[in-house]
Amino acid sequence: MNRSAAAPSGVAAAYRARAARRLAGLGFAALGLAVAALLDMATGPAFLSPSAVARSVLRLAEDRTIDAIVWSIRLPIAAIAILVGATLGLTGAIMQTILANPLASSYTLGVSAGAGFGAALVIVMGAALPLPELYAVPIAAFVFAGLACAGVYGVGALRGATPEMLALAGIAMLFLFQALLSLLQFMASPEALQQIVFWLFGSLQRATWTKAGLILATLAVAAPFLARDCWRLTALKLGDERAASLGVDPRRLRLRALALVALLTGVAVAFVGAIGFVGLVAPHVARMFLGEDQRYLLVGSALVGALTLSLASVASKSISPGALFPIGIVTAMIGVPFFIWLILRSRRSFW
Repeated sequence: MNRSAAAPSGVAAAYRARAARRLAGLGFAALGLAVAALLDMATGPAFLSPSAVARSVLRLAEDRTIDAIVWSIRLPIAAIAILVGATLGLTGAIMQTILANPLASSYTLGVSAGAGFGAALVIVMGAALPLPELYAVPIAAFVFAGLACAGVYGVGALRGATPEMLALAGIAMLFLFQALLSLLQFMASPEALQQIVFWLFGSLQRATWTKAGLILATLAVAAPFLARDCWRLTALKLGDERAASLGVDPRRLRLRALALVALLTGVAVAFVGAIGFVGLVAPHVARMFLGEDQRYLLVGSALVGALTLSLASVASKSISPGALFPIGIVTAMIGVPFFIWLILRSRRSFW
């Protein structure tokens, strides 16, 4: 009797200990993000001490010069870095889960390329549009990101929407929208071409509180749907057949997840350009410490993505003092070695 009672108690204690470790991991990631954001606001052409930045943000001291630099210029950039990084990390975790592919992300499977084409199309059309560019760019980016996701799902559905077919369809969408973007650049005027090229590098320098608010609102809209599907996404990691036996409809779940990926990717890409590899790296780092439980993995991927982009923002301002290095190049320099490592690590799964 005592042994049978002790077994469930031991399982419960192990579960609580595992949950405590995961919560501690999320806490450390949040703390690291706070430090990275503070460094992001401190670095720039005019270096400010982290203590002065912290006092300005917390309104503990009043210095008009520092307050103007922090609140008008650097805090919006830091906020955009956090929000976009969280968005990209989150979309990467979702795509890796629904496609059962460790190399999947919105960037590597064409969703970012679709969003980028939509945003570039608005830049080329310019004044011919009935909406201001601030709103037309994210709308077009979302529409074409949705078309990329629809193409991925539509092609995959022809063969039963298996994860392998969805991944191959994503690669096809990547090449398609890259070709369309090249065509658009070839036909664009010199002024529009310069804007597109600068935008494709990825930049946080056009950050505003309005853009940060729009990204935050998009995350707030997506959060309840992701929270509802956390258990289903975790079950999907067991495979389609096992997930179906637990009452999960894999096809409908993938369709909902791809719709959220299109929404989040479209908004993120519209405001900062094509920033790659954050969505690839962040979920794997989070998975190392948090496991596959989507309740923790999605939050952890968002935190690690935000931390990665904040540190990349610091690096982009530190590589060449006095100049702003394109942040998309920084993330690629981080992501490419990681991408190669993933391919080598996963070679048995592919061949």
